[in-house]
Amino acid sequence: MNHIVVGMGEALWDVLPEGKKLGGAPANFAYHVSQFGLDSRVVSAVGQDKLGTEILESFRDKGLNGMVETVPYPTGTVQVTLDDAGVPCYDIKEGVAWDNIPYTTALDGLARQTRAICFGSLAQRSVVSRTTINRFLDAMPDGDGQLKIFDINLRQNFYTKDILCQSLSKCNVLKINDEELVTISRMFGYPGIDLQDKCWILLGKYSLRMLILTCGVNGSYVFTPGKVYFQETPRVAVADTVGAGDSFTAAFTASILRGKPVEEAHRLAVLTSAYVCTQNGAMPLLPRELTEM
Repeated sequence: MNHIVVGMGEALWDVLPEGKKLGGAPANFAYHVSQFGLDSRVVSAVGQDKLGTEILESFRDKGLNGMVETVPYPTGTVQVTLDDAGVPCYDIKEGVAWDNIPYTTALDGLARQTRAICFGSLAQRSVVSRTTINRFLDAMPDGDGQLKIFDINLRQNFYTKDILCQSLSKCNVLKINDEELVTISRMFGYPGIDLQDKCWILLGKYSLRMLILTCGVNGSYVFTPGKVYFQETPRVAVADTVGAGDSFTAAFTASILRGKPVEEAHRLAVLTSAYVCTQNGAMPLLPRELTEM
């Protein structure tokens, strides 16, 4: 079976206090997957501008393959500020290139070769990109080995209940953090039960293979039908947490695709995201002791 892994959605510049850094969850995910030796692609769009050219050059420099269209909209930027704990706050510009990812013949061909995809809710804030993401998901071949990972990624007001329900119905793996789970629970009408029960409800309602719940310093869980796994969060000196969640998803996905058990994949994901927290920016080079585990 083909092992192409796709990160689909936003590709942009995170404008941090120390300068701009390449970002966007799908690009972060695809880059980290490639560090584990898998054939990855980032699917997005950039503008006909200097920032867009710089993104494409950065992807080439990092050896990151992509299907990134150039469209007549400005390249996406996010103003990122960090609080005292290094936790990012985002101001995400609207009406940008990644809101307008076209569905092309080449993209349809890629979908039919894709083993795993990670997509989020942010890139679905616009009709064009939302339609493209859903067409891609529908074009992927069905099979027990296919992973359709919805990394929910709630940002600002860029989501609706309908979009979340549609994505949940199309994915087979959900990744969500504790704050997002509280928000979803309020929207879906079951706020008064504990976090684990909320996860079991979502796992059953949408027939998910796995549900990954991250709780920051309080650890993380992987729910599968009939069993839940827990890993503590390592204590590290945090530089910033930008991209840490994407590296978690990438490491977990790479391990599962290689046939590793859930517990082992979960452990690698936790160690990888902890390392990324010690580095500045979303795409640091991972040490060999992680990528060769």
